[in-house]
Amino acid sequence: MTGKILHEGEGLYGLPRALAMFAVALSVLLSVLDYAIANVALPTIAQDIHASPSSSIWVINAYQMACLATLLPLASLGSRLGFARLCRIGLATFVVASVFCAMSHTLLELALARALQGIGGACIMSVNIALVRFIYPHAEIGKGIALNGVVVATGVALGPTIASAVLSVADWPWIFLINLPLGGAAMVAALVYLPATPRSLSSFDLPSAALNVVAIGCLVVGLDSLAHRSGPVVAVWLLLIGGAAFFQLARRQTGRSDPMLPLDLLAVPDFLIAFSVGSLAFVASNFFIISMPFTLETVLHRSAVATGLLITPWPVGIVAISPLVGRLADRVPAGILSSIGLCVTGTGFVLLCLLPADAGNLDIAWRIAIAGMGFGIFQAPNNRAMMVAAPRGRSGSASGMVSVARLWGQTMGAMFVALTFGFVRHDPTLRCLELAAACAYGAALISSSRLGRERHRGG
Repeated sequence: MTGKILHEGEGLYGLPRALAMFAVALSVLLSVLDYAIANVALPTIAQDIHASPSSSIWVINAYQMACLATLLPLASLGSRLGFARLCRIGLATFVVASVFCAMSHTLLELALARALQGIGGACIMSVNIALVRFIYPHAEIGKGIALNGVVVATGVALGPTIASAVLSVADWPWIFLINLPLGGAAMVAALVYLPATPRSLSSFDLPSAALNVVAIGCLVVGLDSLAHRSGPVVAVWLLLIGGAAFFQLARRQTGRSDPMLPLDLLAVPDFLIAFSVGSLAFVASNFFIISMPFTLETVLHRSAVATGLLITPWPVGIVAISPLVGRLADRVPAGILSSIGLCVTGTGFVLLCLLPADAGNLDIAWRIAIAGMGFGIFQAPNNRAMMVAAPRGRSGSASGMVSVARLWGQTMGAMFVALTFGFVRHDPTLRCLELAAACAYGAALISSSRLGRERHRGG
């Protein structure tokens, strides 16, 4: 499998394609599954380590911030080391970090271990769609991206169920220890089945990588400090340092043929729209995903096990609709499919806002399922639009930006949830659902703006 160097657009066929996608799927499943499990277990973890609900969100934010801060440098590094090799490094890092997570006793220890886990996840997520672009020929990229979306949704679907099962029989550290067997299987598959891809001969820009980490790290921590109203002077300084580092990074990247910070891709209108839609949609999803467990446990008085099961219809809805979306993604413009999906998601969130205080489990589940199906309709066409809009030879940068859109949206969503919990005294979880609906409808509006452009090109 690795003897031949595969070139972009060439693709694999038959069993080699299936085995390569199996390796990608296991790797992606590992990183997504743990994120979903941690979300559901957050109230239990917060109680056990004596952290407030708003502070405990750092269990999520530490992973996302580390992943976001290192994603683009790692995407650039992957172009030089090889996408498959970086994926394997990420798997090893993720498994080691999972052991550290399980051994943590304080919020600081757990947050640091989750940050290391985020770096491992960034290695995987920065190259997974780039690998898909090499595994599938150009005309079938939509199928590969849709399948990748199914894997992501499956991980999110399994997460609540696994979290519920683990928490019903064991303490929360076991939600991280279950990564060990899956990580081992993913490592073997990545070693054997992932294809070799061309490598960039240019040197790795270490100063730009450092600036990228400083910029995103300072901006995220500064915004979080403001959200928690802790040390406003320090928060302002962090934001100033982050802004200065980002400005300097942008200056260093100007004029480069393969920049680490691919601002040139955002100059492509189709790419910019798809990136903006993806970011805002994931802000909406995290308003829902992070606040909903607190709604179910504290407002609707469900147990931790029941909460995990009730969140499951969200990813199940995504998985259920994904096969159909996979067939349509290469045929129907993203301006149509993604806009419809986001409107459906927004409507699902509105229906959740209207839940009565004595709502039954079925009444909760079908509303969450509607929102999930809408999100499944949105994802694959929008990700395909981003990858196709990128010039050939920029798969690493485009793949990194697809993940940046998701992680930036998720990180901002988590921060806005913390802000809402900190400042809103009356029904903060309901306000989060209302904001989730507003963001989903806003993303649908932005998505629909590309209809004229797609019609002009003939779809």
